[in-house]
Amino acid sequence: MTHQPEDNQSQPAVQHILENGIEGLAEAMRLILNHAMQIERSQVLQAEPHQRTPARLGYANGFKAKTVATRLGEIQLAVPQVRGPIAFYPSALDKGLRSERALKLAMAEMYVQGVSTRKVTAVFEQLCGLEVSSAQVSRATAELDQQLETWRNRPLGFFKQLIIDARYEKVRLEGTVRSCAVLIAIGIDARGRRAVIGLSAKLSEAEVHWRDFLGSLQARGLHGVEFIVSDDHAGLRAALTARFPSIAWQRCQFHLQQNAMAYVPQIHLRESVAQDVRSVFNAADLPEAQRRLKTVAEKYQASAPQLAAWLEVNVPESLTVLKLPEKHRKKLRTTNSLERLNKEIKRRTRVATLFPNEKSLERLVTALLSEISDEWETGKVYLSMEN
Repeated sequence: MTHQPEDNQSQPAVQHILENGIEGLAEAMRLILNHAMQIERSQVLQAEPHQRTPARLGYANGFKAKTVATRLGEIQLAVPQVRGPIAFYPSALDKGLRSERALKLAMAEMYVQGVSTRKVTAVFEQLCGLEVSSAQVSRATAELDQQLETWRNRPLGFFKQLIIDARYEKVRLEGTVRSCAVLIAIGIDARGRRAVIGLSAKLSEAEVHWRDFLGSLQARGLHGVEFIVSDDHAGLRAALTARFPSIAWQRCQFHLQQNAMAYVPQIHLRESVAQDVRSVFNAADLPEAQRRLKTVAEKYQASAPQLAAWLEVNVPESLTVLKLPEKHRKKLRTTNSLERLNKEIKRRTRVATLFPNEKSLERLVTALLSEISDEWETGKVYLSMEN
């Protein structure tokens, strides 16, 4: 049998387990994690400590202390730091941060469903193997609320395009169940990256809610907006006129096509109408789209006069996107980029079914959207801004 060389770095961890048994697992894990993070730093920098090589991408810059809660208890780690043009954060801790946020979210969800603090503590112990007091659970929820409030009200800056939408969830108010509007805004910055820049959950009149929501974005420093995409939500058009009177507005083509079906008098005409409307949307430029719209309206003037009149009034609101560069049209002609957000929100809110108040709903949605927004802001570019 070929002899395998021993890893000198792992020997202290092994020795600690041999000497202390199960009680030494936490210290062994600390040694292993610290060693693994140093290895990963060297891989990212493409150089070992003090190694001279032209392939080096940066330099080691000491360590930063961090306490991490695990199933083995709290572990004191030394997180490697770097300096230079490259960013680095250990992947093991990155995963830990996400699970920590997910854990806090799970506790918040249980509160949303009316689970008592005592039961939350019991479930927490079963899931994580940690003993957590009721006070700790309450503090964790309060801490989560503070973090989410800070994120929700963070300063904004330049965003060239906005995509805004609304969805509705059930909230109990004074013994009755009501629909609560959740307003969401996505911004696309000068680099072409997306970010969730605002959300609000309120039981209020539609126009007032939209106007206050858009005003809050401006109060947080939003500027540079040139193009807004949304569906024709109740009260939104008046709010846009009040807050963004000179900004080009694109009505969502997907929802407009669905709305058109309500004016089709016979079922067998629906497929034909859908194809004709899509042909208008797919025109190469605005004059061609207007010509096609006129042809489609004339086609249905006799068989569906209400549809023809509706198309002439409403379809032009969905053609604003044709004024944009062709490479941007596909992603800015609908609100479909919000589909993943709504899917994730629905997946979580379906568990809760009914929220006890607006605050609990807003907490859950904020936690979800902050996660997704973080991924967007560090991920792929959504719109290419190259000329």
